[in-house]
Amino acid sequence: MITVVGTGTGAPLPADVPAGADLVVGARRHLEGARLPADAERIVLGPLAPALDAIERYLDKGRRVVVLASGDPGFFGIVRALAERFGPERLDVRPDVSSVAAAFGRVGLPWDDAVVVSAHGRDLRTAVNVCRARPKVAVLTGPGAGPAELGAALAEDPGERVLVVASALGDPEHERVERITPARAAARDWGAAVSVVLCLDTARTLGSVRTLAGPPSGPSRWALEEDEFAHRDSMITKFEVRALALARLGPRLGELIWDVGAGSGSVAVECARLGAAVTAVEKSRDGVERIRANAAAHGVDVRVVHGAAPDVLDGLDDPDAVFVGGGGREMPAIVTACAWRARRAVVVAMAALDRVPAAREALVKAGFSCDGVLLQSSRLAPLPGDVTRLAATNPVFLLWGTRPPARTEGVPQ
Repeated sequence: MITVVGTGTGAPLPADVPAGADLVVGARRHLEGARLPADAERIVLGPLAPALDAIERYLDKGRRVVVLASGDPGFFGIVRALAERFGPERLDVRPDVSSVAAAFGRVGLPWDDAVVVSAHGRDLRTAVNVCRARPKVAVLTGPGAGPAELGAALAEDPGERVLVVASALGDPEHERVERITPARAAARDWGAAVSVVLCLDTARTLGSVRTLAGPPSGPSRWALEEDEFAHRDSMITKFEVRALALARLGPRLGELIWDVGAGSGSVAVECARLGAAVTAVEKSRDGVERIRANAAAHGVDVRVVHGAAPDVLDGLDDPDAVFVGGGGREMPAIVTACAWRARRAVVVAMAALDRVPAAREALVKAGFSCDGVLLQSSRLAPLPGDVTRLAATNPVFLLWGTRPPARTEGVPQ
């Protein structure tokens, strides 16, 4: 049997837990803070594989193993690796308070509506995108993915976000919980004691009573009517086109979507409602303000960049998927720039069919498989005398490129 004990953020380790243990495995701080049997072997956790091999040798001899971990070891912790290697039936797990629960407790906030994302040993971009998309996020940090890096990524984003940096939780002498702006967090050296970082939209930290824990399940509808957005002279992606574009973009939590040539921002807003972080690029000043107004009206955060593509794209983080709308002579150059930056998909909406070959060529050259459809729809429209006619909308060619799964990493730059 392996006894797995969470410690560090709540009550001290019970004295009887390590008693009689033949092998004790844990981080150096856990081993130094516990009263261990004098004859017990100690393994300081570094690479996991050698520790698991040692545990297996002790179990094969019928000897007792204790593993010390932080907080709740079943929450982004070592329980997963132990259960996969030895089976859950061989584990006796005794969790303490997780660092996430402790951090929210320190600032007096409920966390049943929070999103928890780990950046420990993982790419920070997922955590950044989740923080951009959700009002209450807990980030489990690691080397190279701490408050400074997170703050630098979020410093120029919209909204009133604040970072709560919780360090050395459970240590009465060194515990520290600080509220700080992303920009100020980026300028600090935080050391190695950070337990967890909370990213909070201060205007939305308290919500209604929940039935299901975690982030909202998503909107009940999408491809919203055009009159649900402010737009200029019907210059908006029609809902029939938007429905298929959303299906091909596949926006989801943890990803970044670009809406280039955003216009009213209808695609950007819909992607944000579906959980993605979104950057909308628009060259007209009135369009920028319109996008911001539409995002606010639908209760989502959309980062709006004022400038002309493709040049303005250079300073942006690489997207998972891109929607390109609008038109003009620069369309092929924009699609080319987006295609070489997108990790997964590019969707292009065009009214001018003579732009299709160049856009398709740009997608294929960037390694995408390419497909498309001409969308022609007719909507029900009333006529005098309580009768109905069909009113045709302008046809739009929708082209989409999908990067084969084997090439989603290492996208050419």
